[in-house]
Amino acid sequence: MTKRDASPHWDRGMQQRLVHGEAAALGELYDRFSSLVHGLAHQVLGDERAADHVTREVFVHVWEHPEAYDPRQGPLRAWLAALARRFALRRLHGGGTAAAPGAQGSPDPVALGVRRASAAARADRIVHSMPVPLRAALELAYFQRRDYRQTAADLGIPEDEARRRLRLGLQLLSAAHDTNAFDAPPGYGGAA
Repeated sequence: MTKRDASPHWDRGMQQRLVHGEAAALGELYDRFSSLVHGLAHQVLGDERAADHVTREVFVHVWEHPEAYDPRQGPLRAWLAALARRFALRRLHGGGTAAAPGAQGSPDPVALGVRRASAAARADRIVHSMPVPLRAALELAYFQRRDYRQTAADLGIPEDEARRRLRLGLQLLSAAHDTNAFDAPPGYGGAA
């Protein structure tokens, strides 16, 4: 078993930590598998920025739906790979890309306002669903203008943990601007 592989026991434990809203678990999962998810998305899409979006979508989905993973159906790594492939294929086939502004004339101001309000509502929902430690780090950094060192000192945590919390919080929030991040998620094991 390589360092990147995990045992079924580790997979179940990780899922339970995510179900309990443990931000550090999401950070650990991201650190361990983000390159796999990004690589698969990039392989399907051939575009760095689109692969970044898919990577965020996958980890937002995992954060919001950790119970969707069934350890009896296979390793967590395989589930993440399947999600990455499905999200990437959906984006490739037009289900996850928006037309560029101005591509077909000027954007409708009402539609633009609705999209902005929708993104703001998603961001609010994401912030309120975050575990308290993750939300506290973001509030210190953005409302009180603390850098990660000051945030770490204020929260009494190591600087690496403060950076991890801020990074995860920003990645979750960035999904609020991707209008397809909250579409009905693809299932595990079906055809794309």
